[in-house]
Amino acid sequence: MNTSKYFIQALLVVVFSTLSFIVFKEFLPKKIFPESLVNSKNVVVDSLLLEAIAEEGTIKEKDTLSNTIIDFKVVNGIKFPDETFEEYQGNQYLVTFFEKLYQLETKKQGNVRIAYFGDSMTDGDLIVKDFRTYLQERFGGKGVGFVNITSESASSRSSITHEFSANWKTQSYLKVKRPSRAFGVNGHVFFANDTSNIAWVKFKATKTKFATELPKPTLFYGSSSNKSGKVFCTAGDTIGKQLYPNSLLNTLTFSDGNLKSLKVNFSKADSIPFYGVNFDDGKGVHVDNFSNRGNSGLPLGTFDAATMKAFHAKLDYDLIVLQYGANVLNYGTLDYTWYEKRMTKVVQHLKECFPGVSILIISTADKSTKYDLEMKTDSAVVPLNTAQKRYAIKSESSFVNLYTLMGGNGSMVQWVEAVPAKANKDYTHFNHRGAKEVANIIYSQINQGYETYKNLRKKRKPITPVKKEAVIIKNDSIHEE
Repeated sequence: MNTSKYFIQALLVVVFSTLSFIVFKEFLPKKIFPESLVNSKNVVVDSLLLEAIAEEGTIKEKDTLSNTIIDFKVVNGIKFPDETFEEYQGNQYLVTFFEKLYQLETKKQGNVRIAYFGDSMTDGDLIVKDFRTYLQERFGGKGVGFVNITSESASSRSSITHEFSANWKTQSYLKVKRPSRAFGVNGHVFFANDTSNIAWVKFKATKTKFATELPKPTLFYGSSSNKSGKVFCTAGDTIGKQLYPNSLLNTLTFSDGNLKSLKVNFSKADSIPFYGVNFDDGKGVHVDNFSNRGNSGLPLGTFDAATMKAFHAKLDYDLIVLQYGANVLNYGTLDYTWYEKRMTKVVQHLKECFPGVSILIISTADKSTKYDLEMKTDSAVVPLNTAQKRYAIKSESSFVNLYTLMGGNGSMVQWVEAVPAKANKDYTHFNHRGAKEVANIIYSQINQGYETYKNLRKKRKPITPVKKEAVIIKNDSIHEE
């Protein structure tokens, strides 16, 4: 057979294959390519998410919110205007948080602290770093806040240089249901369990705005019967300090001033649970980034209330931000009733763990998937977004509709294809440029709510204290004065 015959046969195969594809295309699933993440080897899915899908994935509830007007209750003489379901922001539920900002801005009194929980979208301090900077520019404050003993994203974090030895034992609420000791507010607990080698951790300030120093570094650790543990901190000179793990939660301040770098060696500290080191100057606003790759948000429901109240007593949170969704979109379902139900309980639990705290829910961002050879908004994005808004309303939380604010349908494609690009080629995660824009979106909505609060505060009527009549009991009879 000569070369021309081979060519003709090959051409016929190509033509036949092309015609077959055109004929059978309509019978193929529209979503023909599996989703893949840039760093798929690092993606972890928490076990609680898988259990929730298995147990409640088919449960549906009647929709009673979509056509509802949300009528808010007055708090401290303040009432934000009623809102529709579509336009819901829920700034009414940030009144106590706004008041703390007001006192900080007008009287330079007190400080404000925010716990920002998220998944891989906030990995490496993305989004949170810029969100923190925007707040500190306006209200003051220095330092990156609470930093874990070890972190899977340490190498990619630009707001602080973070290194640690390899002999730390880590337990995470994504992987362990019953930790040997209670998880910290960061969802982790760390043990220096290798007695033959010194465990250590090292921090160094970067050129990040408001984080060029490490203000008042303070170690957080739990209780233990081990009374022999010591730490040796090096910041120029090396100073040894005894650990006293007597209380449920203990702290040890390495310096009352600001440091450029700090290394801590842990000696004879096995069985003592460690959580992390906090860096803040005690003034203005501080934002702690508690990101976990693969987190759906459900593990927050496993927090030990007593331990969280101990953290709350020392850190005094005013606002908790929950930004989840990227890991909840990966299971082919369009009904998120199960997630709405579970996350409503999670928020209720957080309010028990951190009494008086305000809650802000940030919706899923847009995410694109290939349909018919074209990248389009994943069909699960809008249903999940709706479920997140629903549980925000049910749990009396504020809500930022990130999907809508970044542009809505098809916006992730636009962010990826922008010049310069604002998101990665996985059509899921933002790059540093996009993360800064997202941080500005979130900050802007909070700031708009805060400005509205200040106007409402000026117009509120003075609260007249109710005079209570004294009741005196004499000779089994009641006399009023």
